[in-house]
Amino acid sequence: MLRFDHQNLLYSPMIRCGISKELVENLMPAVINAHQDIAHDRSRDILGFYDLPEQDIRPITDFSSRLDARFDTMVVLGIGGSALGNKALFSALRTEGQLPRKVLVYDNVDPVFLTEILDAIDLDRTIFNVITKSGTTAETMAAYMIVADLLRRRYPVDYARRLIVTTDKEKGFLRQVIAQEGYPSFVVPDNVGGRFSVLTDVGLVSSAFAGIDCAALLAGAGSMRDRCRDTEIWSNPAYLNGLLHYLYMRAGKNISVMMPYCNALYDFADWYRQLWAESLGKRYDRQGREIFVGQTPVKALGTTDQHSQIQLYAEGPNDKVVTFLTVNHFSHDHIIPDLHPEREEVNYLGGKRLSELLNVERTATEIALTKAGRPNANLVFDRLDAFSIGEFIMLYEIQTVFTGKLLNINPLDQPGVEAGKIATYAMMGKPGFEEELAGIRRYLSERNQLTD
Repeated sequence: MLRFDHQNLLYSPMIRCGISKELVENLMPAVINAHQDIAHDRSRDILGFYDLPEQDIRPITDFSSRLDARFDTMVVLGIGGSALGNKALFSALRTEGQLPRKVLVYDNVDPVFLTEILDAIDLDRTIFNVITKSGTTAETMAAYMIVADLLRRRYPVDYARRLIVTTDKEKGFLRQVIAQEGYPSFVVPDNVGGRFSVLTDVGLVSSAFAGIDCAALLAGAGSMRDRCRDTEIWSNPAYLNGLLHYLYMRAGKNISVMMPYCNALYDFADWYRQLWAESLGKRYDRQGREIFVGQTPVKALGTTDQHSQIQLYAEGPNDKVVTFLTVNHFSHDHIIPDLHPEREEVNYLGGKRLSELLNVERTATEIALTKAGRPNANLVFDRLDAFSIGEFIMLYEIQTVFTGKLLNINPLDQPGVEAGKIATYAMMGKPGFEEELAGIRRYLSERNQLTD
């Protein structure tokens, strides 16, 4: 069971700026209101991620089992919520779970990146998964058109079996393409936003392909959801961590650092960054008042960033909350040989496990930050498996929505993203955006005049 150690977020003689238990308990009316608001949203069917543990995954697992055995690689074409979860799941379990197949993710329109992926794969053994709910995401559709053209030219007879489309159930351009081309397809649910969609077809199709136990993944998510079902704050890790982060935001700690002491979880820090930033970074509250709230998520890697970022965290501005991710038991480990027993500079390492050194360094970093009065928490995995990863995903999705309710903002929208999308459509010549293009041209003209 995933364990949340919150002690170094609370007030102590060392964490002098910590949150008192009394303050947490005094905020119980706000917790209850947020909980009731979440229940209301669930009754309106707009928080569909809560119900994903009960979904029927047989269409996904059946499809994966029927695939030609020649396919040993899947390339996901997506961006944001359509990509980060796929990458994080595969990275977390590819070694620990001894996965038989490989998943690559193309999530940036950098042309060199696409060239590198195409050069690295055997096209004969690769299947592509295009993921976009709207079917209009410029980055994903550009990649789709390049890849689909490549497949048509290379495999004119059976190109359609080499490409999957995951999109809206009924609407959008890609549904028309699916009907025309006969591509296998999966669904992005209406009631699950992109950054909350990793436990839908968006993330499960590639997971099943790779060999991840999707049933265990959903079981872990269901277990965490049940742990977070009520307002008993000290036994509800999602609400407790959300409330403590909310209180630290109010105290001016507007940076949230996620620091896995495990390379396999590093991509989940990227997944968390989108979830936390896009959900909570808002200009307006629910009454339309300007509030400019949000906590900037930052990722770090232990032990690597002990030698780069920790100096800032320990002695720089006290404006951060650090969350460690710790794994107790690794499926692979190494004994450090005692090659120089006569030299005290290194003989203390001889006979120790590499995992012991890793977790001792995490504890040492915790001690250093705590002594410096810097709040920190620890999420502990007994071991990395599909069940514990499912727990982690559900924990943070609930925590994010709950924190949004405390902040009195809408954690499900992303209006700040839309302006960039509209400007891209206009400059790329998409019909219907002529007025925006005229305004962009005026802006560019004025900017150029200022720089001349």
